[in-house]
Amino acid sequence: MTYVPEASIELVLDLLTQYPCRLKIVGNRKSKHGDFRKLPNGHYQITINNDLNQYRFLLTLIHELAHLVTHKNHGKVQPHGSQWKQCFQYLMLPFLRPEIYPSEVLPFLAHYLKNPKASTDSDVNLSLALKRLDAPNDKNFIFEIPLQRKFIYNKRIFVRGPKRRTRFGCIEVASGRTYLFHQNAEVDLIN
Repeated sequence: MTYVPEASIELVLDLLTQYPCRLKIVGNRKSKHGDFRKLPNGHYQITINNDLNQYRFLLTLIHELAHLVTHKNHGKVQPHGSQWKQCFQYLMLPFLRPEIYPSEVLPFLAHYLKNPKASTDSDVNLSLALKRLDAPNDKNFIFEIPLQRKFIYNKRIFVRGPKRRTRFGCIEVASGRTYLFHQNAEVDLIN
């Protein structure tokens, strides 16, 4: 299995040679796609979820490598501050090519990189473009579900409510509590 687009392999290997680290591919974590840390022995470790498509995997890898490079160059700084943003933009630039990223993703990726956030999922258009490249599944995006329709998320039943600024307020049937869902959340529709 290739974790990154074939046209990016040489660039990735160059970066990993230049910035050595322990790269661990781990099981799916719902709260994050990857992370970076300095280990007690002074070595660096990057972990990335194993269920990401190759384009999201590459983006996550470069995101985490930017943390490593920022740490090496600046020490302890704000995790997604200006130093990290500049480093991330610089590291991603060689990958912004149609041989690496599909044309339907490149404009959204370029827009996101103007001012990258802590999570690529915070950019709705980029997140949706990347999700469309995932293997097909039987899930629906929450924005596709009609108002007041029931759906399942994490084995719990919810009723889709109205969209607030950027998220949907949905009521959990069992508790009556309202939860906010990211507009690109994938859920199972109840027939």
